[in-house]
Amino acid sequence: MDSINTEIESFIAMSDIISLLNMSSGFLSIICSINNNFELSAILMIIAIMFDSVDGWVARKRNRQDDLDFGKNIDSLSDVISFGVAPAIFIFSCINPAHGIFQTIVILVSLLIVVCGVLRLTRYNVIAGKIETDDFIGLPIPCMSFIIATLYLSGIFNPVSALILSILVSLLMISNIRYPKFDNIPLIGISVILIILLILPINLTIYNINMAGLLLLLFCLHYLIINLIKR
Repeated sequence: MDSINTEIESFIAMSDIISLLNMSSGFLSIICSINNNFELSAILMIIAIMFDSVDGWVARKRNRQDDLDFGKNIDSLSDVISFGVAPAIFIFSCINPAHGIFQTIVILVSLLIVVCGVLRLTRYNVIAGKIETDDFIGLPIPCMSFIIATLYLSGIFNPVSALILSILVSLLMISNIRYPKFDNIPLIGISVILIILLILPINLTIYNINMAGLLLLLFCLHYLIINLIKR
């Protein structure tokens, strides 16, 4: 038993705990979507992104030795829940189609989000360390949750735009388009401030539009489109 505990302790690191917090936020987001609490669900998806953005940084700062790729796998499995399943359930629950062809479309789009998310993360794990590049190959999967969450929290959510964006982001995730890593420190700082303003109960609405959510959505869409045009 002691040997088993020692083996487990050698696997679990601080960065893995942060990945599990990412996964937990995604799971709670799913529960909120099922219970029609869409505002909290969207906020939890953004919180999951915040945890996901720091787990790698923590691993590097603590000089994580992960010869068995435990950390990489737990991170990817957590991402599937938070940025694949969570936004898919959100889309289906929020649009809530009653019946007919539109219901089928919403189900297929939700399934597309999950399938492309799994393909995106599987490809990343396969090519990680084998291809020398500082860019992401395909749109990073957190963009799915970020776009859906900010679209809803901004107050401009509607079923058609949500479905179109979901299809576009899903296909870009499995594309070969290279997206640079986020290294614009001023923009990152502004985004963090906007995220804090978005998730706190602070009224920043103009004509029923949450300006913090709208700006974050526009930042992400700019990242998506500008690199698509440059291709």
